[in-house]
Amino acid sequence: MAMFISDDRPATRPRRRTRWFVAGGLAAGSLVVGAAGLAGVAAADRPAADRPSLALRGADGGGEHRDKEGGKGRDHGYDGRDAINVPCDEEKLIDALAYANAEGGAHLRLAPKCTYVLTDALDEKDEYDGGIRDARETADSAENPGDVEAPPRHPDADRSGLPFVYHPITIDGRGATIARAEHAELFRLLTVRDGGELTLRDVTLANGRSIAEGGSLYVVHGASATIEHVTVVGNTSLSADGGGGGMYNDGNMVVRDSTFVDNHAEGTAGKGGGLLNGGVMTVRSSTFKDNSAVAYGGGFGNYRGAAQVNDSTFAHNTAGQGGGVASYSARTRVADSKVLGNTAEVGGGIADSDALIFLSGMEIRGNTATGNGGGIYVFQGLVPLDDSTVEDNTALGDGGGIYAEKSNVVVRRSAVTHNDAVEPESQGGGIFATLGRLSLFKSAVVGNSSTLEPGGVFADKAQVKVDDDTRIAKNRPTNCVGSTVPVPNCADY
Repeated sequence: MAMFISDDRPATRPRRRTRWFVAGGLAAGSLVVGAAGLAGVAAADRPAADRPSLALRGADGGGEHRDKEGGKGRDHGYDGRDAINVPCDEEKLIDALAYANAEGGAHLRLAPKCTYVLTDALDEKDEYDGGIRDARETADSAENPGDVEAPPRHPDADRSGLPFVYHPITIDGRGATIARAEHAELFRLLTVRDGGELTLRDVTLANGRSIAEGGSLYVVHGASATIEHVTVVGNTSLSADGGGGGMYNDGNMVVRDSTFVDNHAEGTAGKGGGLLNGGVMTVRSSTFKDNSAVAYGGGFGNYRGAAQVNDSTFAHNTAGQGGGVASYSARTRVADSKVLGNTAEVGGGIADSDALIFLSGMEIRGNTATGNGGGIYVFQGLVPLDDSTVEDNTALGDGGGIYAEKSNVVVRRSAVTHNDAVEPESQGGGIFATLGRLSLFKSAVVGNSSTLEPGGVFADKAQVKVDDDTRIAKNRPTNCVGSTVPVPNCADY
């Protein structure tokens, strides 16, 4: 359900490029200029009718608001700051963000249900980080030698429709939409730079299209963001080896009660169709649906990061690996969440490679792999699976429920049931484990099927432990007969 925003509305004045955006890139020493001085400088070059009025009108464009000191245009916000009401005008939104950066932070309240349509990327130079980014990239190159040969970052990689965020800024959307116009040049909507702290609430981010990471939002390594009640729809990253079709986090991000739908990582090795994490992230009570990635993590990808996901749903996403969720060279925890009806070449529901992923309280159901691992695919990983259900998944290769290679998989108090491995040479309808370790405790592997035996648990060159409280039964054509190593407590009758 791609969302395209047309900019066919009648223009109220000729399109201009606001001077206020320069405030976002001022050197630290320049920020001593007060708000009044900044407004005066900005307004001096404009006709009176074209000067910013963001602090003079309510967010609905109606009457004036006053705070308790008698100032106009402010209401008290959640975080103790007086809120600045932003009229339903994208240029006033640009002005407001520039003003917020110049003031060292602000709380902005958008016009309820307004759609702010962005048609141009701002020509900002990032001269604010004082060398932080250069030092970090040097350290990253030393830590990851393979990255040394990466080409220099293209100047257009960080093009945004709104000013960079450098300070603590809250945007209270009140149901508004921020969108890139349908036929506009390529840019993401927001970038949070080193030192920036963005809080984004109750807003829709639509149709961002970036040549680099983060279709709608990019949070750099030295920045943070809190995303609450936000809908991220129809955004795209074209980064060749990055991604984050909806959003990309390389810093610290918290996502709560938000929805990622129809976002895409379309680069040749694009990761994280809905959301890509390379920093530290917490996701709670959120939904990822109909997103896609060329490489891995159709709904959510965690690459070289640390992520905790709770009470969330990943449905009908697609990727090369890990249709719903992917953890690669990362540490990931996913708890009390649903992974439903996703599709990938390997790991229809979840994929884990060179990584640790803790899964607890999971419902992994109805996913499909055109290769191995209909529900879960693990390569050189560690996967504890606790108190979970892996059911009705399908692999056209091996491991309808779970496929593990050179990995340590621990299944506790969980059910692996009614999964299928369906191609002529397929084995291990329930679990396929090779060259690693598989442990089953107080669990059930029941009612699975594969074309070749065994249909329950296939183990090859693997260490297998099955306790007395685990049931392996009613699998077709056999429960465990056909494995190349013994599977304890598994009987075929």
